[in-house]
This record gives sequence, C-alpha cells and structure tokens, in this order.
Amino acid sequence: MAMSRLLSKAAAVRAASTSTAAQTTKAAGDISSVFPSLRSDYQPEPLPPRFGELKLRLFQKNEKALTESWKRLLLSLEEEVDKIKTKGSDIIPSVDYTDVVSGSIPEATMKEIRHRGTVVIRNVVPRDKAMDYKQRIRDYVAANKERVKAFPADSPAVYELYWTPAQAEARAHANMLDAQRFLQRLWHSSDPNAKLSTSNPLTYADRLRMRDPGDAKFALGPHVDGGSLERWEDPEYSSVYSKILEGNWEQYDAWDAKHRLKAKMDMYNGAGACSMLRFFQGWMSMSDTAPGEGGLRVCPMIVHSTAYTILRPFFDVKSQQPSLDGTFPGSVPGACQEYNPVTHPQLELETTMVSVPKVEPGDFVAWHCDMLHSVDKEHRGKGDSSVLYIPATPLCDVNIDYLLKQRQAAIDYSPPWDFPGAGGPGEIGFQGAMDWSSLNPEGQRAMGLGNKPWEVTDGMSEGEKEAVRSANKTCFGL
Repeated sequence: MAMSRLLSKAAAVRAASTSTAAQTTKAAGDISSVFPSLRSDYQPEPLPPRFGELKLRLFQKNEKALTESWKRLLLSLEEEVDKIKTKGSDIIPSVDYTDVVSGSIPEATMKEIRHRGTVVIRNVVPRDKAMDYKQRIRDYVAANKERVKAFPADSPAVYELYWTPAQAEARAHANMLDAQRFLQRLWHSSDPNAKLSTSNPLTYADRLRMRDPGDAKFALGPHVDGGSLERWEDPEYSSVYSKILEGNWEQYDAWDAKHRLKAKMDMYNGAGACSMLRFFQGWMSMSDTAPGEGGLRVCPMIVHSTAYTILRPFFDVKSQQPSLDGTFPGSVPGACQEYNPVTHPQLELETTMVSVPKVEPGDFVAWHCDMLHSVDKEHRGKGDSSVLYIPATPLCDVNIDYLLKQRQAAIDYSPPWDFPGAGGPGEIGFQGAMDWSSLNPEGQRAMGLGNKPWEVTDGMSEGEKEAVRSANKTCFGL
C-alpha cells in the first residue's frame, strides 16, 4: 500500500491525536526519568493525607481476614523462596517456538508457566535474522548519530528509537505474532461478555537496548510497571486484587483480565507509564547473553509476589502488626512500583531475583505485567547484551485507543504517545527511515495500518466479536 493511503487511513484521528497530545504528552528526556532509583539525589516526598485514609478504609473492610491472610502468606513465601534458591535460573520455564505453534507443550509446563509468570520461548526468530536486525540498527544509529538520544549519554545502553526498520520488522514477524498469541491465550476474562480478543496481538512500539560489557549505569532495581499507588487508589484497578484485599490471596487469579480492561494504570501522567494493557512485557534477544551479562532478572512467583505487594502497606515488617499510617512502601505518584530489601524484606530479593537462563539471538523472553523485574547491576560478559522490547498487547478498547495515537506517531516518525518527547521531531528526516508500505499485511494490521481487517470467526465469544468489529470500525472504517 502506498504511503499516501496509509496517511489517509490515519487522517480521521490526526486532529484528535494532535490536540490531545499537546495537552498531555511527556517531556523530552530518556529512560532515567522513569525510575526514581536511577537518580541518586531522589528523595520521595510524603504522600498526601488521602492515602492514609485510603489505607484505613481498605483495611477496616476485612481487618481480621487480612491479618490472618498476611500470616499465611509469609509462611508460604518461605517455601517459595526455598524453591527459587534451590533452582535459580533453572526455575524459569523454557519452550521452543516449534512446540508453541504445534500446541505440543506439556500441560505440566503450561502450569509452571502460569505459576512462575515468565517463560523463555526459544528460536522465535532465526538467529541470522536477529543478528541482521542488530547490525541494521547499528548502521541506523551511525547514520543519524548527531540526533540519536540514549541513556547513559556517555556510554549508550537504551536508545530513544522506536521506528527503525529492524524494530518494525521484528514486531511484525509472523513468528513473533504467533508467540504473542500463545502468551495472550494464557489469559482469560471471568466476564463472558468482555470485549477482548487474545488471538489478535497489537503492536506496542518500545525502545531497544544495546548494553556494552562493563556497563554499570543502566542498573534498574526491582520494580513492577503499570503504576504504583494506582493499584490501591483506582477502584477498578484495586478490583483486580479483590481476593487479596478480602483476605483470600490463595484464590487470586493472576490471569483474569476482567478488571484490567478498564483499570487506570496511570493517574499521574507518569514518565514511564504504559497506556496499553500489556499482558506480558517482553524482549527479543539479539545477542548471546548468559546470567550476569547485563540481562534481565525476575522474581518468578507471580501470585506470591503480587499478594505481598498488595498487603505490604498494611503491615509493619518487623512487628507483623497492622501499620495504618499514610505510607505505601516503594510507591511514588507518577512512577512504577519499586522494591528493595528494606521496603519489602520478606521477598528476600537477593535470592528470589534470578537471571533469565542463557539466551541466544532470536529467543523471546516474556514476563507477566505484574512481575518484579530488574537488570543486572553490571554487565560482566564479553559481548554486547542487546534486545528489542516487544510486549504482548491484546485487542481491546483501551489498546485500540492507544493504537490510533501510536499509528499517527509512526507515520510522523515521532516518539510514541507514552515516551519522552511524544509529538516532537523524533526520527523525522532520519536516514534509512521505515517505509511503512513495505511491512507485511499482518504487521501493518497490528499497527492499525493497511487495509486488512481483523477476522470475526464462529468460535469467538460475543464479547470478542464485538471487540473485533469495534476495532475494524475504528481503525479501518469498516
């Protein structure tokens, strides 16, 4: 499809996207604006009094049940910590892409993926293709080096690049879309009428990382994305964790999307907030990277870590008695939820934050949207540690809303809506810019581009059919 037709597809939303963006887009900057822990001079301010009132209100609803639930959680946590300590990185499930597409992954493995909340999918993209992506990105950076922004400035690791041809092609690769479908189908909704399609992945444009050996500056500590205080403050978001807040953490279903579809994950226009619902965060490797070589670390016990996160503000970790002051440990308005051994000691982060197993170019690593994750403090390897950030984002109303704004940003080569400098010049005029008409039809559709609508099939629930029809009307006027 010619670029003129792609532009015409986006014309209907250009005015709305532009006017809204002018009001609420992010300031220019880099990834260091996202994480308070990257700024050594940062000191959190006391929270407003309403948070003390919020904590008291939530606790008094189920005071006895929450207290008993906290005690049970701490005992169960000890068992999980011991398991992780024993297995280390081997506790993270790994599957092969061929088994994903053939549907031959054993049920025991599927159960373990759900329990751990993370998985490595091997050989999603051929090794030589992933290596080619990396070289083309390096060429792109070299050709536009005077305008490329990255962090840290003196030894770049995370690049403020979103529209390199290599990134766009990797997101649109047929195997990547298959991997995303597999991941999204781990989810469900307890609302049978939910407007949600897990079989149709959408594209969320994100950054890339190329971390050189010896780097110790890009050292993100343990954190969870998707806001922080919003988990308790927004009624719909807190409903995601209703079983935990009722004192029944064992009954919490980490894979139920019902309340996530309308949850407000960003109430403060946070620098690092994600406006799309990501079922999984993820990246595709472009390097051979072993544990300790500048890669990802995760806390692979999704129910336990989430229950602890939600209950922790209500209890003093030394006395184990209720603590109803106005503090929410590790929670800062407009930032992600952060963790350390002082604020969240029973998680035993020194033990439970484990490196993902060794990955090779073309492997895909995914972790649940509520999973604690971090980055190796130092890259102790001998080669680069390079990844393309590619999450799994399903088709639903909130994601389609974002897709429209992202589509316009792509056509304009501007930073996407969620990122520093959104609406600004970005990669406009860069040498080697992406030709969107060259992208495969499925990849274009996942971006809300092209002219290939999503299909409505007989096997879909009425809610899924409605979600697909609504998306087709919004994106393609059908």
